[in-house]
Amino acid sequence: MSDTVQFPYTSVTDSTGLSALRPILPIRLLANGYQMDTDGLLDTGADVNVLPYRVGVALGLDWQILRPLSGLSGNLSQYESRGVAVTGHINSTSFAPVRLIFAWTRSENVPLILGQVNFLLEFDVCFFRNRAILEITPKV
Repeated sequence: MSDTVQFPYTSVTDSTGLSALRPILPIRLLANGYQMDTDGLLDTGADVNVLPYRVGVALGLDWQILRPLSGLSGNLSQYESRGVAVTGHINSTSFAPVRLIFAWTRSENVPLILGQVNFLLEFDVCFFRNRAILEITPKV
């Protein structure tokens, strides 16, 4: 049986001062000998994981050598993106690190998004919004 770890939802305040609870997960990303502790928004409606430009730069990624992806949709459709693979480890867990595939976007105004491909292929996630917690279990 796999371990399951609970995380509380995080209270986030937007630019207008409104506060809301969001399923945000603390995660360490590693690439090219660099690592970064950051937070990822779990988004079951996102087809792909999305990496903000500044995070890719902090991980030593080189935009110029990566091949462009076909366009992202929604709010990110106006930005170029590149496909990248990095290692991810969910902080505060004993889960093994996993390879995560991201659409690295030129947008600076986007959170790190953990979506269907491939975060939700690597982990089972249960959302308990009324209790303001989520549970994560690695795939078996």
